[in-house]
Amino acid sequence: MKIALSTGGGDAPGLNAVIRAAVLSAVNRGWEVVGIKKGYAGLLGDDEVIPLTAESVRGIAHLGGTILRTTNRGNPFHYPVYLPDGSCEERDRSDEVIANAKALGIDALISIGGDGSLGIAQRLCEKGMKIVCVPKTIDNDVSGTVTTFGFDTAVSTALDAIDKLHTTAESHDRVIVLEVMGRHAGFIALHSGVAGTADVILIPEIPYDIEKVCDKIRARDKSGRHFSIVVIAEGAFPIGESPSIHGAHKVGEAERLGHVAERLAEAIEGRTRKECRSLVLGHLQRGGQPTSYDRLLAVRFGGAAVRAIAEKKWGHMAALQSPHIVFIPIKQVLGETKRVDPSHDLVLTARATGISFGD
Repeated sequence: MKIALSTGGGDAPGLNAVIRAAVLSAVNRGWEVVGIKKGYAGLLGDDEVIPLTAESVRGIAHLGGTILRTTNRGNPFHYPVYLPDGSCEERDRSDEVIANAKALGIDALISIGGDGSLGIAQRLCEKGMKIVCVPKTIDNDVSGTVTTFGFDTAVSTALDAIDKLHTTAESHDRVIVLEVMGRHAGFIALHSGVAGTADVILIPEIPYDIEKVCDKIRARDKSGRHFSIVVIAEGAFPIGESPSIHGAHKVGEAERLGHVAERLAEAIEGRTRKECRSLVLGHLQRGGQPTSYDRLLAVRFGGAAVRAIAEKKWGHMAALQSPHIVFIPIKQVLGETKRVDPSHDLVLTARATGISFGD
């Protein structure tokens, strides 16, 4: 058996731990393993395919990022091709991916990625490629699994920022708005905001009223608490409006959301006359060493992916359904993006402890 590993989409802490666990699990079965660089680019001549051995994955479990590198613009069904005149167009190169994988003697592929990568994997499976998947996203928005690796590390990074912002906000009697990742799901904002005792949490699932946000800040002022911490997900938006899109996105790349913290800070300052500052945490949430939880989950997913290949569970994804790792059809996962349930006990507890969601 010769298997390949691919990491696609945004990077997440724990990717290297998945790679290491999958490689060692396969090598110990007597299998050969290769890594496809930069998503599927290595199979399309834009990068390389490298051998992965027990020696090559030594000492990488604690490292952030991915030794295979990654891209969020490498969909082989809409692959960006640059023309001689400098323009770029999308082409379907999926047949090349399958043909080149066969030419290299690859029997099966482990695709590690989020909803975009899962959708690509499903389409390649339908064309005959043997694939199993491992869910990866710091947003925690993949259905069918309790959580994804990378999420806990991202929350820990956001929590550390909130803790630090508390001291400077209180020292200056300021309102500080922290923007965290979360295009369509507000899990990072919710978990870090509740853990960090934020005063306002704004998420895509609960559109907000700016006046309600300001009412919370004014109420704190009247009670003698002259500072406030607001945590907002990049995809959050006011009632009656749409998520904020900023900047031109490249061919093959999803629309970019964000830059909401600065605008929100300006709106709060204009209404409350309080000094406001904003901070975009950005890619700090993707970087650094994975937490112990994410490392363990990543190792479990890597080992499970190899077992799925051994059991010929093509078109399936490893998922955490506590306390076990199970295999579920990718089609089932792609049905709906996992989002925060506004009636979840964590939201209810946040409200009960005085946190405003601006609604």
